[in-house]
Amino acid sequence: MLYYKTIAEKAMEQLEPEQLFVSVNEDTNSIATIVNHLSGNMLSRWTNFLTTDGEKKWRERDAEFDSHFDGNDKKTIIEIWEKGWDCFFNAINDLQPEQLSQIIYIRNEGQTAMDAINRQLAHYPYHIGQIVFYAKMLKKSDWNSLSIPKNKSKDYNVDKFSKEKSIKHFTDDELNKLK
Repeated sequence: MLYYKTIAEKAMEQLEPEQLFVSVNEDTNSIATIVNHLSGNMLSRWTNFLTTDGEKKWRERDAEFDSHFDGNDKKTIIEIWEKGWDCFFNAINDLQPEQLSQIIYIRNEGQTAMDAINRQLAHYPYHIGQIVFYAKMLKKSDWNSLSIPKNKSKDYNVDKFSKEKSIKHFTDDELNKLK
Protein backbone atom coordinates (compact mmCIF):
# COMPACT_ATOMS: atom_id res chain seq x y z
CA MET A 1 0.00 0.00 0.00
CA LEU A 2 2.96 2.30 0.54
CA TYR A 3 3.63 1.99 -3.19
CA TYR A 4 0.12 3.23 -4.04
CA LYS A 5 0.32 6.03 -1.49
CA THR A 6 3.65 7.13 -2.98
CA ILE A 7 2.34 7.06 -6.54
CA ALA A 8 -0.60 9.30 -5.63
CA GLU A 9 1.72 11.69 -3.80
CA LYS A 10 4.05 11.91 -6.80
CA ALA A 11 1.05 12.61 -9.03
CA MET A 12 -0.25 15.35 -6.73
CA GLU A 13 3.24 16.89 -6.42
CA GLN A 14 3.21 17.56 -10.16
CA LEU A 15 0.12 19.75 -9.90
CA GLU A 16 -0.35 23.39 -9.05
CA PRO A 17 -2.26 23.71 -5.76
CA GLU A 18 -5.44 24.97 -7.44
CA GLN A 19 -5.50 21.93 -9.74
CA LEU A 20 -6.26 19.71 -6.74
CA PHE A 21 -9.68 21.36 -6.56
CA VAL A 22 -10.63 21.11 -10.25
CA SER A 23 -13.81 19.22 -11.00
CA VAL A 24 -14.91 18.91 -14.63
CA ASN A 25 -18.61 18.67 -13.76
CA GLU A 26 -21.02 18.21 -10.85
CA ASP A 27 -20.74 14.41 -10.99
CA THR A 28 -16.94 14.38 -10.95
CA ASN A 29 -14.87 14.56 -7.79
CA SER A 30 -11.77 16.70 -7.60
CA ILE A 31 -8.54 15.16 -6.39
CA ALA A 32 -9.05 17.01 -3.10
CA THR A 33 -12.46 15.37 -2.73
CA ILE A 34 -11.04 11.92 -3.47
CA VAL A 35 -8.33 12.51 -0.86
CA ASN A 36 -10.96 13.62 1.65
CA HIS A 37 -13.02 10.49 0.98
CA LEU A 38 -10.04 8.14 1.24
CA SER A 39 -8.98 9.71 4.51
CA GLY A 40 -12.51 9.54 5.90
CA ASN A 41 -12.75 5.88 4.95
CA MET A 42 -9.36 5.09 6.48
CA LEU A 43 -10.15 6.84 9.74
CA SER A 44 -13.46 5.04 10.00
CA ARG A 45 -12.23 1.60 9.01
CA TRP A 46 -8.94 1.52 10.92
CA THR A 47 -9.71 3.34 14.17
CA ASN A 48 -10.12 0.54 16.74
CA PHE A 49 -10.20 -1.82 13.77
CA LEU A 50 -10.55 -5.05 15.73
CA THR A 51 -13.03 -3.85 18.35
CA THR A 52 -15.54 -1.49 16.71
CA ASP A 53 -17.58 -1.49 13.52
CA GLY A 54 -15.61 -0.11 10.58
CA GLU A 55 -18.38 2.32 9.72
CA LYS A 56 -18.09 4.65 12.69
CA LYS A 57 -21.13 6.56 13.93
CA TRP A 58 -19.11 9.79 13.73
CA ARG A 59 -18.28 9.32 10.06
CA GLU A 60 -20.19 11.55 7.67
CA ARG A 61 -19.45 9.81 4.39
CA ASP A 62 -21.69 12.03 2.26
CA ALA A 63 -19.90 15.12 3.60
CA GLU A 64 -16.59 13.69 2.37
CA PHE A 65 -17.80 14.49 -1.14
CA ASP A 66 -18.75 18.09 -0.40
CA SER A 67 -16.36 20.54 -1.99
CA HIS A 68 -15.58 22.51 1.14
CA PHE A 69 -12.19 22.42 2.76
CA ASP A 70 -10.73 24.60 5.44
CA GLY A 71 -8.12 26.72 3.74
CA ASN A 72 -8.61 25.26 0.24
CA ASP A 73 -4.89 24.75 -0.02
CA LYS A 74 -2.52 21.94 -0.86
CA LYS A 75 -1.15 21.84 2.68
CA THR A 76 -4.61 21.13 4.11
CA ILE A 77 -5.22 18.36 1.57
CA ILE A 78 -1.87 16.71 2.36
CA GLU A 79 -2.62 16.89 6.10
CA ILE A 80 -5.98 15.15 5.50
CA TRP A 81 -4.19 12.57 3.33
CA GLU A 82 -1.49 11.84 5.93
CA LYS A 83 -3.99 11.56 8.79
CA GLY A 84 -5.85 8.76 6.99
CA TRP A 85 -2.73 6.90 5.92
CA ASP A 86 -1.19 7.16 9.40
CA CYS A 87 -4.33 5.58 10.87
CA PHE A 88 -4.25 2.80 8.26
CA PHE A 89 -0.56 1.97 8.63
CA ASN A 90 -0.70 2.08 12.44
CA ALA A 91 -3.58 -0.41 12.47
CA ILE A 92 -1.96 -2.73 9.92
CA ASN A 93 1.52 -2.61 11.45
CA ASP A 94 0.15 -3.50 14.89
CA LEU A 95 -1.70 -6.60 13.68
CA GLN A 96 -0.51 -10.01 14.81
CA PRO A 97 -0.82 -13.03 12.48
CA GLU A 98 -3.47 -14.70 14.67
CA GLN A 99 -5.64 -11.57 14.43
CA LEU A 100 -6.05 -11.92 10.66
CA SER A 101 -8.75 -14.57 11.16
CA GLN A 102 -10.60 -12.52 13.79
CA ILE A 103 -14.13 -11.48 12.78
CA ILE A 104 -14.59 -7.74 12.45
CA TYR A 105 -17.64 -5.81 11.28
CA ILE A 106 -18.27 -3.18 8.66
CA ARG A 107 -21.88 -1.93 8.69
CA ASN A 108 -22.77 -4.96 10.85
CA GLU A 109 -21.47 -7.40 8.23
CA GLY A 110 -18.94 -9.79 9.73
CA GLN A 111 -15.79 -10.77 7.90
CA THR A 112 -12.28 -11.77 8.85
CA ALA A 113 -9.75 -9.03 9.39
CA MET A 114 -7.93 -10.41 6.33
CA ASP A 115 -11.08 -10.03 4.21
CA ALA A 116 -11.49 -6.46 5.45
CA ILE A 117 -7.87 -5.71 4.53
CA ASN A 118 -8.35 -7.22 1.07
CA ARG A 119 -11.49 -5.13 0.63
CA GLN A 120 -9.41 -1.99 1.13
CA LEU A 121 -6.62 -3.34 -1.11
CA ALA A 122 -9.16 -2.98 -3.91
CA HIS A 123 -10.79 0.25 -2.73
CA TYR A 124 -7.72 2.43 -2.16
CA PRO A 125 -5.87 1.64 -5.43
CA TYR A 126 -9.15 2.25 -7.29
CA HIS A 127 -9.22 5.83 -6.01
CA ILE A 128 -5.47 6.27 -6.40
CA GLY A 129 -5.88 5.35 -10.05
CA GLN A 130 -8.45 8.13 -10.29
CA ILE A 131 -6.03 10.58 -8.70
CA VAL A 132 -3.20 9.62 -11.08
CA PHE A 133 -5.43 9.68 -14.17
CA TYR A 134 -6.94 13.03 -13.24
CA ALA A 135 -3.54 14.53 -12.41
CA LYS A 136 -2.15 13.33 -15.73
CA MET A 137 -5.07 14.92 -17.58
CA LEU A 138 -4.67 18.20 -15.71
CA LYS A 139 -0.90 18.30 -16.21
CA LYS A 140 -1.12 17.45 -19.92
CA SER A 141 2.26 17.36 -21.71
CA ASP A 142 4.45 18.18 -18.72
CA TRP A 143 3.68 14.87 -17.02
CA ASN A 144 6.53 12.91 -15.42
CA SER A 145 5.70 9.22 -15.70
CA LEU A 146 5.17 7.30 -12.47
CA SER A 147 5.86 3.93 -14.04
CA ILE A 148 7.57 2.81 -17.23
CA PRO A 149 7.43 5.85 -19.54
CA LYS A 150 5.57 5.52 -22.82
CA ASN A 151 7.70 3.83 -25.50
CA LYS A 152 10.40 2.95 -22.98
CA SER A 153 9.46 -0.66 -22.21
CA LYS A 154 12.38 -2.10 -24.17
CA ASP A 155 14.89 0.12 -22.38
CA TYR A 156 13.32 -0.79 -19.05
CA ASN A 157 13.49 -4.52 -19.82
CA VAL A 158 17.09 -4.31 -21.06
CA ASP A 159 18.03 -2.73 -17.75
CA LYS A 160 16.11 -5.33 -15.72
CA PHE A 161 17.50 -8.32 -17.62
CA SER A 162 21.06 -6.97 -17.43
CA LYS A 163 20.99 -7.63 -13.68
CA GLU A 164 21.39 -10.88 -11.77
CA LYS A 165 18.22 -12.67 -10.75
CA SER A 166 17.20 -11.74 -7.24
CA ILE A 167 14.36 -12.25 -4.82
CA LYS A 168 12.80 -9.02 -3.64
CA HIS A 169 9.48 -7.24 -3.61
CA PHE A 170 8.50 -5.83 -7.00
CA THR A 171 8.11 -2.35 -5.52
CA ASP A 172 11.59 -2.07 -4.01
CA ASP A 173 13.13 -0.42 -7.09
CA GLU A 174 10.02 1.61 -7.84
CA LEU A 175 9.76 3.04 -4.32
CA ASN A 176 13.44 4.02 -4.43
CA LYS A 177 12.95 5.61 -7.84
CA LEU A 178 9.92 7.58 -6.62
CA LYS A 179 11.67 8.97 -3.54
